[in-house]
Amino acid sequence: MYTTGEKFRFTLFGRSHGPFVGGILEGVPAGFEIDMDRIAAEMALRKPAGGIGTPRKEDDDVEFVQGVRGGVADGNPILLRIANRNTDSSKYQKFYDTPRPGHADLPALLKFPNHDLSGSGQFSGRLTAAIVAAGAIAKQVIEKEGVRVDAFTRSVGTQNDRWVRVPEEARMSVQYPTRSCSRRMDTAFTECIEQAAAAGDSVGGVVECFITGLPIGFGGIWFEALDAELAKAMFGIPACKGVEFGDGFGLARMNGSQTNDAYRFKDGRIVTATNHMGGIVGGMCDGAPVCFRVAFKPTPSISKEQETVNLRTEQNDTVTVEGRHDPCIVPRAVAVVEAMAALTVADQMARGLR
Repeated sequence: MYTTGEKFRFTLFGRSHGPFVGGILEGVPAGFEIDMDRIAAEMALRKPAGGIGTPRKEDDDVEFVQGVRGGVADGNPILLRIANRNTDSSKYQKFYDTPRPGHADLPALLKFPNHDLSGSGQFSGRLTAAIVAAGAIAKQVIEKEGVRVDAFTRSVGTQNDRWVRVPEEARMSVQYPTRSCSRRMDTAFTECIEQAAAAGDSVGGVVECFITGLPIGFGGIWFEALDAELAKAMFGIPACKGVEFGDGFGLARMNGSQTNDAYRFKDGRIVTATNHMGGIVGGMCDGAPVCFRVAFKPTPSISKEQETVNLRTEQNDTVTVEGRHDPCIVPRAVAVVEAMAALTVADQMARGLR
């Protein structure tokens, strides 16, 4: 099992082709009413869309085994689980001999003698279903405090949304299968994914996320810094390979006179004139919306022939991947980014870092 958070804590368990994936969520106060329809809506956003996602279809019905009675948290740890019903392990046997490049197969096989490769085991993105379910509860908890998390797809492959976006636009991305902010970008992203799939290949992309409603000073410092803990949470998502806040690496090419976000009074409160820092300085919020981006690599399971090694013969070899895999996980990852961000903020709230 794998845990994130300290006081608002989530522990993840399961395997892609096991009977269930699920988790234990601790820290939800007794008497807190949970909107079950909201959870179902969040789970639907993680499901693959026709033509741009895996053919594997799951109901993703969330079962609350304990901790919730009649839609109300009883103060005990919430045990939730999601059944795996549509599994096919037949395509994974050859990876024991010829591990997939870019995947966890090789280090896992050498580190864990009895590692089960079926569906990629505990390394599968299938486990993010439980993260989204827990995150849906975390969202409801932080929204009681006036805080929202909204994300969208910033880029897919070579297609990049170059418009400056605001949280309200990110919120509306739920209407598009690619989680883009406009119909034009949805079309461009879809075509990019379909072209890669037709070629037996895959593409990556970037998810951008906003957190609004946090007061100035929210967050910790040093190892409890809000950006440090958000970055750790994002890197816990399978396929994440980069996180940047505000202008990120672009800040290294700018002068301080350009990057410093000027403070101004507006309607009786302090705001920033710009948001190069992504809303966080010194690990704490500075009054601007928290804004960060998460880079996801292309799906490593592709049908193109790839070079690898044969662990049985100890010779160089090749491998092709069959089965049901996403040509791009970015549209589905948007819901996961939101969930992990909400879990992180809820934990910092519970720890009093405000």
